Amino acid sequence: MESEDDVVKKTRTMQARARSISHNVRCTECGSQSIEDSQADIAILLRKLIRDEIQSGKTDKEIYKKLEDEFGETVLYAPKFDLQTAALWLSPLIVAGGAVGVWAFNKHKKQTNVHIMALNLVRGVSLTPKEKETMLDLLTPPPSEGTTRSWWRRWQGQ
Repeated sequence: MESEDDVVKKTRTMQARARSISHNVRCTECGSQSIEDSQADIAILLRKLIRDEIQSGKTDKEIYKKLEDEFGETVLYAPKFDLQTAALWLSPLIVAGGAVGVWAFNKHKKQTNVHIMALNLVRGVSLTPKEKETMLDLLTPPPSEGTTRSWWRRWQGQ
């Protein structure tokens, strides 16, 4: 025979598990709330279903699988990673990589002055730092006053 303390512990453990699962399941009627926070009829039924499944000895994974099979993948807050959701999961990395690439290209473009490189090739001897500075002063156009450059032109380095 189980003591009263064991029964209370078992009940609390079951309720904590049910709440944990309920927080990760989206209410199909509300959409923006978990079934734990929703008072919609379907949410109440799903919470009861989860408690019944726990009492029958099912694991969390089996319960999530059953909910996904019955209501679709959108019922879970964390979609699984597969070929269909790969773009969703990888798009932040692709965008960040593209931004870093553009930044690196623009930085490289500013540091590389084609005119000085051409003069080095023609003369066969590298310019001295003073000559490089003089060339950059001569070749760099003055900043235009009164007109602000658009973000697009700044992004392209023009």
